[in-house]
Amino acid sequence: MIRIFAFDDSLERLNSLKALISLSDNLEYVGDAENCENVLSKMEAFYPDVVLMDINMPIVDGLEGLKQIKSKFPQIKVLIQTAFDDSDKIFQSISNGASGYILKSDHPTRILQAIEEVYEGGAAMNPAIAKRVLDYFSPKKNLEILTSKEQEVLKSLAEGNSYKMVADQLGVSYSTINSHTKHIYEKLHISSLGEAIAWYYKNL
Repeated sequence: MIRIFAFDDSLERLNSLKALISLSDNLEYVGDAENCENVLSKMEAFYPDVVLMDINMPIVDGLEGLKQIKSKFPQIKVLIQTAFDDSDKIFQSISNGASGYILKSDHPTRILQAIEEVYEGGAAMNPAIAKRVLDYFSPKKNLEILTSKEQEVLKSLAEGNSYKMVADQLGVSYSTINSHTKHIYEKLHISSLGEAIAWYYKNL
């Protein structure tokens, strides 16, 4: 029997999952919770084989819950389930050890199949999400990911100019440059000016 624990802030969703899993001869629904506030004690108490993890929950969300589970119980498989096919959350989930990623809108049969796949060591993934992951991780050989204005800002910063100097150079406000830089960080999935400049010279 594959032991299943579910995290979701929707009681209706939890009831649906429980009913679905109860129909399968080789799956056992051992418990659930509406957030990840006590995730480690839940894992210790129920010790599931596979966790169905919602991402957007109050108090402690699924991404934090995933990190905690994988840090203390790396052998437990975590299957992320969400209503949002958001690239950043997909990236974070996979980077933090998720075994798969499905949408809540997936067919019930597909959800059961995904549970078995991750339990057996596979990487279950909704086809639409799989494409997003490939796009997300595919190397960018040029600056096309940025708008022309963002490219100008990054070029000027890479030349050693300060935000104020770049603003004066482009005839815009300091806050506009700050906003452009924030968008650059988001698009390149980085968090510092040094990383941005390194990316710029690498992708010229």
